[in-house]
Amino acid sequence: MFWVLLLLSAWAVAGLACLRLCLAAVRAAAVDPHAVGREHALTLYEAAFLSGGPRRVADLTLVSMARQRRLLLAHTGWATVVDPCGRDEMERSVIGAIGPQGQSRIAPVRAAAATADAVRGLADRLVGAGLAVPDGAAGIAAGVRRVRFAAVAVCALGAAALAVPLPADQPRLLIALWFALPLTLTLGCLAITRMEVHPYSRWASPAGQRLISALVRNADGSADDRTYLTSVAVRGVHAIGEPDLRAAFAHREEYSEEHWERRA
Repeated sequence: MFWVLLLLSAWAVAGLACLRLCLAAVRAAAVDPHAVGREHALTLYEAAFLSGGPRRVADLTLVSMARQRRLLLAHTGWATVVDPCGRDEMERSVIGAIGPQGQSRIAPVRAAAATADAVRGLADRLVGAGLAVPDGAAGIAAGVRRVRFAAVAVCALGAAALAVPLPADQPRLLIALWFALPLTLTLGCLAITRMEVHPYSRWASPAGQRLISALVRNADGSADDRTYLTSVAVRGVHAIGEPDLRAAFAHREEYSEEHWERRA
């Protein structure tokens, strides 16, 4: 009856993951998103963090400085300082990450700026205001990932149960139906969460998501610089329209691969 042990494991994995997701949803529902941050007007840096985390803040800062011609982002993936005087903490973090030579690859600059004190301070303020999910907290997005993993684990355990030798009086179809029950639990939980809670964010609380939506709605359709940067803050570098500037950020993945190859 080895398959019974696998079935119990499947139920344990599925049940625990769904329970944690439900608890996260209950905690999120207990906070009134209209009361939290009611008087808070998001800055572009805050919108970037809530939409994509610390690296999105670094991307926004780089794009903003490049738009103002105070930073040159070459299509080859290099950043060159034009104006060494940062206008805020984020810009000073980027300039400091580039280094005293005034030139560096974009990928390490982005990584260093994302972990700077200015970004950590921004994150702490957003968490304190109830707009961001605390680091390491069991939020809805994390719960959804666990349930997805549980669904895959149930399928793997079911396949293992069907692969082992079975007595002739135990039909495999019946065993597959038993494993279909925890799988149905996980898929149903995911479907309900998507209908009731979606979109769920890794970084923003429900109140933070509401403010992001309001920021996007209030952004007019003109082609001014703030509307452009708002799009970058919310959607990331994919919202960049200039081909050369988009090419500069395309070198991030290449740098990451080279970096890990050297470390290996």
